[in-house]
Amino acid sequence: MNVNQIADLLGSDGEALLNHQSKTIDKSLLHLPGPDFVDRVFADSNRSPQVLRSLQALYGNGRLANTGYLSILPVDQGIEHSAGASFAKNPIYFDGENIVKLALEGGCNAVASTFGALASVSRKYAHKIPFIVKINHNELLTYPNTFDQIMFGSIRNAYDMGAVAVGATIYFGSEESNRQLVEVAEAFEYAHELGMATILWCYMRNPAFKQDKDYHVAADLTAQANHLGVTIQADIIKQKLPENNGGYKALNSGSSSYGKLDERIYTELTSDNPIDLTRYQVANCYMGRAGLINSGGASSGDAKNDLADAVRTAVINKRAGGQGLISGRKAFQKPMNEGVALLNSIQDVYLDTDISIA
Repeated sequence: MNVNQIADLLGSDGEALLNHQSKTIDKSLLHLPGPDFVDRVFADSNRSPQVLRSLQALYGNGRLANTGYLSILPVDQGIEHSAGASFAKNPIYFDGENIVKLALEGGCNAVASTFGALASVSRKYAHKIPFIVKINHNELLTYPNTFDQIMFGSIRNAYDMGAVAVGATIYFGSEESNRQLVEVAEAFEYAHELGMATILWCYMRNPAFKQDKDYHVAADLTAQANHLGVTIQADIIKQKLPENNGGYKALNSGSSSYGKLDERIYTELTSDNPIDLTRYQVANCYMGRAGLINSGGASSGDAKNDLADAVRTAVINKRAGGQGLISGRKAFQKPMNEGVALLNSIQDVYLDTDISIA
């Protein structure tokens, strides 16, 4: 897929996305992706040689190898969304081996999944594609449903099965977030001690964030979640693509007092363009010292719409200064050949030198 085909998929958004020049946070201030990213950024940090080796394994695999960009297949929805709801469209993925096969055939840098799925085939595949073990989940079998991230295994178990990295979620803004923050910080510290890299899903979760808009995807709130994630030394941040802004303002309305803000967040550091909103997320990852990978989102059930949406997200992420996409449902809820084609199309955005940082 070339830039003209990408422009066709973007449709009426093509001009605003492909030709936008950011006037908010200048790209010269960012630590941008590149073949030398581990040497240029992480080598000066406190990360051990073993962690550097693990990070290089992630950045050095798949179709995007040694570009500084990441394409990761995440399949852990069987726990929270239920296996039936996740895999009914394509039952082969009840078997974790097919999850790994999709990541391999799709040219991904790594595969992220559960302890059970990856452990079931670790001796066969851990040396063929980097494993990222997702260590905590929100399960919805408890009645009534509760919303919390619970540890499902140990860091040592992930290490023993050959994982290159571990991933975790924190529901920032939730009642349980303080406990989750402590748990994940301790887990990430141990993962680094053992030489594994760390990836944090920095998600917002609180009913109060849904007002006139869904501020779970507000640029200002998600960016602050990113900043907290990098502070506990996550090497890579996964975040939803921002869809609006002004979460702090909305939550400060009426008699409420919430957080701290500066008007320059909205007048100078962001604009209405999604690339600038995403750049603010990158800036809060210590100006890109920790890579920002955005979520691919849910599948619409329509292959053409899913492809256009995935490519749009990749263009926004790349032009903002992000490091890639982590896309699951759009890929595994289709026949494998269609999932492979979608993953390859996302990767084509990052491989296309005509699509540059805004």
